[in-house]
Amino acid sequence: MELKERILNYKDEIFNNLSKLVAYKSVLATPLENAPFGKKNAECLNEFLTIAKDYGLKTKNLDGYCGYVELGEGNELIGIVAHLDIVPEGNGWDTDPFKATIKDNKIYGRGTSDDKGGAIASLTALKIIKDLNIPLNKRIRLIVGCNEETGSNCMKHYVEKEGDIDIGFTPDADFPVIHGEKGMIKAIFKCKNESNFSINGGVVVNAVSDNCKVEIENNLYDKNLLEKYFTENNIEYKISSVEDKDIIEVKGISAHASTPELGTNAISHTVMALKEANFNNELIDFYSKYIKLETTGESLGIACSDEYGSLTCVNGMIGTEENEIIGTLDIRVPVTINPKGIKDKFSLIHNKNTTIQIESLSEPLFYPVDSPLVKTLMKAYQEVTGDIESKPLTIGGGTYAKSMKNCVGFGCAFPNTDNRIHNSNEFVEINELLLQVEIYINAILGLQSI
Repeated sequence: MELKERILNYKDEIFNNLSKLVAYKSVLATPLENAPFGKKNAECLNEFLTIAKDYGLKTKNLDGYCGYVELGEGNELIGIVAHLDIVPEGNGWDTDPFKATIKDNKIYGRGTSDDKGGAIASLTALKIIKDLNIPLNKRIRLIVGCNEETGSNCMKHYVEKEGDIDIGFTPDADFPVIHGEKGMIKAIFKCKNESNFSINGGVVVNAVSDNCKVEIENNLYDKNLLEKYFTENNIEYKISSVEDKDIIEVKGISAHASTPELGTNAISHTVMALKEANFNNELIDFYSKYIKLETTGESLGIACSDEYGSLTCVNGMIGTEENEIIGTLDIRVPVTINPKGIKDKFSLIHNKNTTIQIESLSEPLFYPVDSPLVKTLMKAYQEVTGDIESKPLTIGGGTYAKSMKNCVGFGCAFPNTDNRIHNSNEFVEINELLLQVEIYINAILGLQSI
């Protein structure tokens, strides 16, 4: 039986296994014993390990942080690092985000592409290698974590317990292969709130906000100018009144923070509309001076680029706490530029009652395109797909590759397919999911020779 035919025989099983994982709303939640990232994350991890154990593979749960599935013998370890946690579902779904649904040869649901689909494709690859009794000179370990979307503390725990892999990939990016990932800066800004005003928006730090809600006294701004701004900029909004207060609700379009140009930021448009409506407030003053509708950080003085791409900057969340408004900034720094230099530029920003604080900073990841790891994965992809036009990529997204030595992003998104990750109606094409399995089998066998 040819490999493609064997994989096709797993089609229903792949869907059923993926459906089991999609059913868990595995977002970050209150930590519990043996569930450091919340009950649903722990349950999803246990479900995955149960599927693997039923396949006759060795499994281990590392305190609810992560787990692994292992096949083969040998001193060296090939690592495949996937994640089971997801971002919140957000708004605008045409199907139930927690019920895998097939339409037009696509499987819809939160996590189908990012990254439960990649995890199931990788697990199926291991099962088929096991079924075929292919000789292995290295162990293969599929590591699955529960905290990739909110800090990757799961992989820190893994490395502390088990050490690093010798070589490997994470199926949580793009094909043909990712040889560079931007550096990242997470920051917050805090503005003194001097008005009878509140603003709340966004779902997660690392996505363009698709919602924003404001409560404001109706005598503090010009309603006609506000509505004129929204109309001219084609922004969906609703204004309702309660006594002397207006409630303004604004909708945008979500997008991953690494590609903010694909979204419409509801927070940014709300603030800029209030600026046009002559609302006088510290947040409005700061935001309209330094953030605006930009995604490049130009007005913050941090815009830069290299041959692989440009800096991006996203305000993903904002909230009001007593007399203070707090917002987040997700900044992705080009792969050849030191993010510490970007961090230092924030000291030049001055607004009377606003501060910017750096929460975290991570260095970029970069492998030359002629490195053995990148060349081997490129070959595996090309042999299966016949695509010799696509070239190695650098991305703004951050993956587990930064948490492991000798690891790069490899799939699961194919060129020219927008799987709508971190957005409504996320999906994976069934044919591409099956193709992932074949590519990962080919890659694992190729990595045996390095």
